Amino acid sequence: MKKRFPRRQLLLLLGVGFAALNAVAFFHAWRFTHFANEAGAHSPNPEQLSPAQKCWVLLTGIRNPKPRSGPKPSFPVETVTIASPNGALEAWYARPDSGRARGTVALFHGYTSSKSHLTHEAGYFRRLGYNVLLVDQAGNGNSAGFRTTAGYREADDVAAAVHWLQGSIKPQTLILYGVSMGAVAILRAEAELGVRPSANILECPYGNLRQTASNRFASMHVPGFPLADLLVFWGGVQNGFWAFGLNAEHYATQIHTPTLLLWGTTDPRVTRAETDAIFANLAGPKARHDFPGVGHEPYWKRYPADWEQQLRAFLE
Repeated sequence: MKKRFPRRQLLLLLGVGFAALNAVAFFHAWRFTHFANEAGAHSPNPEQLSPAQKCWVLLTGIRNPKPRSGPKPSFPVETVTIASPNGALEAWYARPDSGRARGTVALFHGYTSSKSHLTHEAGYFRRLGYNVLLVDQAGNGNSAGFRTTAGYREADDVAAAVHWLQGSIKPQTLILYGVSMGAVAILRAEAELGVRPSANILECPYGNLRQTASNRFASMHVPGFPLADLLVFWGGVQNGFWAFGLNAEHYATQIHTPTLLLWGTTDPRVTRAETDAIFANLAGPKARHDFPGVGHEPYWKRYPADWEQQLRAFLE
């Protein structure tokens, strides 16, 4: 006769397993949203990890030193400080070389990045005749803090940069350019914080935080449920907001600003379904361009002429 496993022991085992799973998720959420004050490289992208490295990252969390801002661009810039609810932000402001500016473009980087990663893009906008403002979002580069919220509190940085421009530069035409996290921050700033630019250019915004967490686990060939849900839950608890509500697909329904949406067709972090939903939900004039065979990376590196043509045509 088979010996039955006692119900009490089964419940205890399930309870211990659930507590351990939450502990792992809590630790991972902290590492994802809090940068370490240390030198060194960030953990490789999930799709670049070996099986042994994937196991180690799953057990210990990612290595996440604060992103540092790189060298200044080749064109002359003025370093400015912008007050944000998240602390002081450092930004670079530059004017075009020739004549009166057509307007101003404010650029916002992605997760674990800095303003120095957008100097190529800023240089192209200058050649088109625009002033540019490159912003280190809170916790990144030379801006204050060591925390990131993947686009939620970064929306306050977008609003602060726009307020600074409106007070100091007073641009008649203001374009917001964002990559990944920066693009989501722009969408939330418009949907919930009252920011009203002239136009948006958004590269690879993710659909919602739960989906982007699940996509990261999928890149490691690990099931997203329930770890992705626990990761999002604890990340929100640790940083004081409802993280499941960080949803670019929903924000898009409230965006009436003319918007250009760009996406790479082999992006492992942002799916076609997410991009389709954001584009369908945008409530104002809109355009979209997909770059074949490109992942979660700058599109100008693979398709420089096409990338420039899409931006130029949209702005003109």
